[in-house]
Amino acid sequence: MPALRLPSFDPTTEQGVLRLSIAASLAMAAAAVAFGLLANSSLIIFDGIYGLIDVVMTWLSLLVVRLISLSTHVDTLQSRLNQRFTMGFWHLEPIVLGVSGTLMIGAALYAAVNAVDALMSGGREIALGPAILFAVISIVAETGLALFVRRANRSIGSDFIALDAKNWVVAASMSAAYLVAFVGGYVLGGTQWAWLVPYIDPAILLVVCLFVVVAPMGTVRQALSDILLITPLDLQTHVDEVARDIVARHGFLEYRSYVAKVGRGEQIELFFVVRADDPPRALIEWDRLRDEIGEALGEESPDRWLTIMFTTDREWAI
Repeated sequence: MPALRLPSFDPTTEQGVLRLSIAASLAMAAAAVAFGLLANSSLIIFDGIYGLIDVVMTWLSLLVVRLISLSTHVDTLQSRLNQRFTMGFWHLEPIVLGVSGTLMIGAALYAAVNAVDALMSGGREIALGPAILFAVISIVAETGLALFVRRANRSIGSDFIALDAKNWVVAASMSAAYLVAFVGGYVLGGTQWAWLVPYIDPAILLVVCLFVVVAPMGTVRQALSDILLITPLDLQTHVDEVARDIVARHGFLEYRSYVAKVGRGEQIELFFVVRADDPPRALIEWDRLRDEIGEALGEESPDRWLTIMFTTDREWAI
């Protein structure tokens, strides 16, 4: 009987870091829901819901990373899945990032509305003991995870892990806000300001929600840019410089370039218009020229989709 193969939690790989993050997120989310119900705190319950959304979206990120990794290996190109997705899976990356950020924003807006409703209804009584204990545990765990994920991503350079690290920073910031709020409520209890205590939970929740709404905006904006195939200016400039040099050195008439960035994938199409009276060349010479152009564009990568075409007909280049 074959041995059971456990999922890899290697912190030096993108998939391993995401698996570790999923496990940690699930544990923190479960703890948040339990402590939230125990303390009757909508703030902590929201933290648990936020964590559960993060678990789902991180799992989807891991799935996309796995698909992209499989699709760029030669020995899997004949698989049924790759036959159905012949253009690869890069387009899934910005979709998942965009949906993840949008869900975070949506959850925060919904919680903000509930916080405003609680403020207008006299606040919410909470049990401060369990609430303070949870806040301390959360700050320690989430800060440690944020530092770990960021450090791991220095060598990996993944957008998914970068977003995950940002989520851990957001979570740690939220926990710090919890601790300040709950300790403040404990201090105010039994004083002339005790009437403020019921308002602390919804008030801090509202502030946290506003922060959560802003945090994923950059990721959502970049994901939307990738989905709409908006050309990155720096990449376009580099491609144009290489193409102009090739046109000048080989006496071509002109060129057309089409460039897009989709997640981690770069899609580059170059069309060179050759003179109709240009001396015939062997196919191997054109292939050498393609290799030269590819090297000038940068290091070859499984995440680069490069098409180079030579034609005497301008209509093929339009």
